Amino acid sequence: MGWVTIGEIIKMFAERTPNKVATLDKRRKLTFKEWNERANKIANALMGLGIGKGDRVAVLAYNCIEWMEIYAAAAKGGFIVVPVMFRLAPPEMKYVINHSGAKALIYSEDFNDTVNLLSRDIPEVKVYVKFNGIECECGCEDETTYLYEGLIEKASFDEPDVNVTSKDIWIIMYTGGTTGLPKGVIKTHESLIAQFLVTAYEKGFIETDIGMVVMPLCHINSVYYGFTFTYIGATCYVYPMRSFDPEDLLKTISEERITFTSLVPTHYIMILALPDNVKSKYNVDCIKKLLCSSAPVRRDTKLKILEFFKNSQLFEAYGSTEAGIVTILRPHEQLIKLGSIGREVIGIDRIKLLDENGNEVPVGEVGELYSRGPMMFSGYWNEPEKTAKAFRGEYFSAGDMAYKDEDGFFYLVDRKANMIITGGENVYPSEVENVVGSHPAVKDVAVIGVPHEKWGEQVTAVVVLHEGKSATAQEIIEHCRGKIAGFKIPKEVIFIKDEEMPRSGAGKILHRVLRETYGKEMRR
Repeated sequence: MGWVTIGEIIKMFAERTPNKVATLDKRRKLTFKEWNERANKIANALMGLGIGKGDRVAVLAYNCIEWMEIYAAAAKGGFIVVPVMFRLAPPEMKYVINHSGAKALIYSEDFNDTVNLLSRDIPEVKVYVKFNGIECECGCEDETTYLYEGLIEKASFDEPDVNVTSKDIWIIMYTGGTTGLPKGVIKTHESLIAQFLVTAYEKGFIETDIGMVVMPLCHINSVYYGFTFTYIGATCYVYPMRSFDPEDLLKTISEERITFTSLVPTHYIMILALPDNVKSKYNVDCIKKLLCSSAPVRRDTKLKILEFFKNSQLFEAYGSTEAGIVTILRPHEQLIKLGSIGREVIGIDRIKLLDENGNEVPVGEVGELYSRGPMMFSGYWNEPEKTAKAFRGEYFSAGDMAYKDEDGFFYLVDRKANMIITGGENVYPSEVENVVGSHPAVKDVAVIGVPHEKWGEQVTAVVVLHEGKSATAQEIIEHCRGKIAGFKIPKEVIFIKDEEMPRSGAGKILHRVLRETYGKEMRR
């Protein structure tokens, strides 16, 4: 007997607490009973259209409650969800859909034009389902495009007659492609249920919590934290974000009495940058726990988070789509181990820091971080060579570099691909970003290496300033002196607008794009 599936979890709470609100957004809410029935209906409707167990179903939409319904329906019918990041360009979306071999595409009417464009080049997609559209009597627009609510209305709410096990694939989550073409990360029910169990235990969530997912539900972070609340019978609020509005987020936290949310450093920076008179309008004392994840958080940002959310505990987690959550820095460790990503979560066998020859490095030295545990992915979809390359035996690496101190705490240095080699010395951008980011005028920063005739690569800081504040390149450079080694200090500072900073759908700064942009300029 293996782990249960999320479909079985929802069915259990539909019987145990049928009238409790399970999930909601700004438009509507669903009790566990209603959610279970609608998931059954969607699964049965798709099965009636020829979608069977193991078939891939691509989904393209902004955050909304329909995501929760579709994920649940897939868990019931044995379909595999392929989330498509809405921020991708059409050629990138086409790649994800075709690479996964998706047979169906469910999408929001917001993406009508995009889907019309894509439909010419995604030949394996045979069924299109649109929601938020105007219903017609037959429930379909043409031979292959159906309206979501029309299908649900006519389908049976009985449990689908499909044998879905914990070993089956639930999601193929395509990575953000920060280092090239995205790869399809295979996640089974078993690996994700393990994630929900670890998350609930490590953060002490209880049945009365109301968790809010802010990051896109086409990203693994929101799947992790959204369905963790489902797993324990709590409530998940889906924040319908198209573009991040920090004031509206505070308003929602206050009105919905949110007890937990997970944000990336960029979100926190935008919240903290709000004028004091705006921040003081909203009561955020209901927040009991906060998580900062998906990208390294600067020390100064962390201290400001703790100052503003006075009633909250702060967690910082490190992990990946592939490995799940790997380490956690707990609230009581935030100030005594500032800058650390914490120690292994429960269930992680152990972490290895290896050099290029596969040997473990001593305490205090930087190595590539490898881990193994029950949350591990099952490989990259149709990419056996890339799967093999990511492992050393049973241990996986996302390409991140770290070191461990004498107390067993890990410190993320940077991604291996982002490392700068200048004059034969290794420079990790995050270390320089922490120092540049502590300048009071700096809102955000990314440090990259650009080609240089003398040094090989030149340390370059790409900086976004706070609105209404100013700083010169020389002031930024002088601010770094004495705080880091001379060879790590930026030789050049480039100022850009906030909207010009390239980011992945998860909010991570795309150092690769910055290197391509400014590397080409330097070569010219």
